[in-house]
Amino acid sequence: MYEAKDFTHLIGMDGLSEEQLTIHFGLYNGYVNNVNTVLETMKNMSDAKEFGPAFAEIKRRFGWEFGGMRLHEQYFENMTKSASPLNPESALAKKITEDFGSFDAWKTEFIKTASLRGVGWTILVHDTHANRLINTWVNEHDVGHLVTTTPIVVLDVWEHAFVFDFKMKRPDYIDVFMNSIDWAVAEKRFGA
Repeated sequence: MYEAKDFTHLIGMDGLSEEQLTIHFGLYNGYVNNVNTVLETMKNMSDAKEFGPAFAEIKRRFGWEFGGMRLHEQYFENMTKSASPLNPESALAKKITEDFGSFDAWKTEFIKTASLRGVGWTILVHDTHANRLINTWVNEHDVGHLVTTTPIVVLDVWEHAFVFDFKMKRPDYIDVFMNSIDWAVAEKRFGA
């Protein structure tokens, strides 16, 4: 069984209220609980050899719940109360410059991606096969992922991530996120 991680250390960060974070942590906990429920349901159905339409639907639902759990973990893990700039000498900084031309060019594209209409996720991923960084948009927790890529920076742009503090002012929320990235976590994920 999966256990929810504790991200309460983020409470008190600039720009996101305790209420906003607490509500978001609760939503994340729901994904963890649903992953466990779906896994148990699939096991019971498999044991009973019930492989009909209900099994197909619960199997499909698993990707949604699991993706919601993991994406939220990656999002919370790559935020910090005491952000510092990306080390320009790090392998990640050098790769960003190589692939985007400059850190500012990457940042502009990442923010523009996060500003797309609709709900979803904006993720800087590393295509390890081509050794290339890509800013991507993921519509749903289980739709739109680039296969065999590693998430480096994950931003939740569903309204539940910001509506209590920012109403519908997504750009203000994105600005807070950009100033709260834990670049040490991003560098570790890049792993070069």
